[in-house]
Amino acid sequence: MQPARRSGTRPRRRGPATLALLLGVLIAATALVGCGGGDDQVKSSSSEPTPSTTEASAPGTTAGGTPSGTVAPDAAGTTLDVTLVRGEKVGTAHRRVAPTTAVGRAAMEQLLAGPTPDEQAAGLSSAIPAGTRLLGLSIDGGTATVDLSNEFVSGGGSLSVRLRLAQVVYTLTQFGTVDDVAFRIDGKPTTVFTGDGVIIPSPAGRNEFRDVTPLVFLESVAPGDIVSSPVKVAGDANTFEGTVRIKLVGADGSVLADTFTTATSGSGTWGTFSKDVTFAKGTNTAGTVVVFWDSPKDGSPQDVTEVPVAFS
Repeated sequence: MQPARRSGTRPRRRGPATLALLLGVLIAATALVGCGGGDDQVKSSSSEPTPSTTEASAPGTTAGGTPSGTVAPDAAGTTLDVTLVRGEKVGTAHRRVAPTTAVGRAAMEQLLAGPTPDEQAAGLSSAIPAGTRLLGLSIDGGTATVDLSNEFVSGGGSLSVRLRLAQVVYTLTQFGTVDDVAFRIDGKPTTVFTGDGVIIPSPAGRNEFRDVTPLVFLESVAPGDIVSSPVKVAGDANTFEGTVRIKLVGADGSVLADTFTTATSGSGTWGTFSKDVTFAKGTNTAGTVVVFWDSPKDGSPQDVTEVPVAFS
């Protein structure tokens, strides 16, 4: 509350009844602050980001027609991004969990559980060693500090280690309250991982792992999503002139949509892209969302990502 402005006239003297009324209001307001200040307290000392559709960077559509993307809460549950591995790059999966305000912890628990059979069938895997446990998670000033058990640093070469680190960083930075991630292993701050000597800054953001990010990184649509027209196709990109091609192909092989969009940056600089793609599914009940960029030399598709989806 801003202080009252000074006035050139003296305040009027108030009678006893007025003073009693003001005292009652003051006591009531003090009680409300003591009981109802939860939101401010949570914001200042929260160990988890709270779910908010404003945190979703690029929602698409999942089963039930609810928005997907970074965080999409409703009475039935919350849709979260879980970053897995496709080949030697990171890839996006979507998980539906029970309603919760501890969305950061929920996302990490889903990540450590590994890919589902359907995600494996779609070509997704995980570089995080089995048995890795989440020991703690806190968020302060845009940095998430995640404490993982020692299994996280066991086995694997440098590529595997960078992928598993990227999985954690991408999964947690889906939230608007998280810019970067600091790691602890069994409670000890860590920047050097495994005998291969993989070293990352602390904290580390997405830019530290662009070498394991496809040049068209799709986040708004993931394997198994149920989509309808228009479907939002969005994510990060670093392509020639920022151009991103988008195709929707029906299960019968027909091209349902073929369009493009331009990312906010490109040609050596990462940016974001987003486009609502309209399509007519015809008799198809399923299909594939395909994103890539065209080679400026011969027009051939580069960094192709294919995501199987169902149509609502």
